[in-house]
Amino acid sequence: MAMSGAATAPVGHQTFCSENPSACKGGTDKPVVVKLSEQRWTELIAINDKVNKAIRPVTDQELFGMVEYWTYPTDGAGDCEEYVLEKQRQLLKAGWPASALLITVVKDLKNEGHAVLTVRTDQGDVILDNQIEVVLPWYSTPYRFVKRQSTTSPVQWTAISDTRVTTVASIGR
Repeated sequence: MAMSGAATAPVGHQTFCSENPSACKGGTDKPVVVKLSEQRWTELIAINDKVNKAIRPVTDQELFGMVEYWTYPTDGAGDCEEYVLEKQRQLLKAGWPASALLITVVKDLKNEGHAVLTVRTDQGDVILDNQIEVVLPWYSTPYRFVKRQSTTSPVQWTAISDTRVTTVASIGR
């Protein structure tokens, strides 16, 4: 995943950080990637599955009465950001380094904004998602990657240069 300079943090993330300053503090001059052992891979899949099953998909408009609002899913419901924030929180509690757990904004198949969690590993970046239940390498997802949290600071964001060519095809008679 190639980075292409600084980007503005999503407004929802900025509000989240102002309401949850402890979740957005810190940073490091030496970001790390996770050594992806069999135990870590199993843990990653288990947390992804657990969170995907625990949260009921509901739009921010329905839940909070506003188009965009990022928060932890305290009521067991939320949209993509609540899934991402909860996955990040649970992985941090399990001892994963913050610099390897990056909230990422993509364009989905409908060309709409969508949040996923990028996990930086020694086997490459993998994506935890609520729309696709399996954990995939970033380049195997159908998304166009836009920006993600910086590896050095949770409040800074970096633009992604996603130059992959995607092809849409149909097979018919």
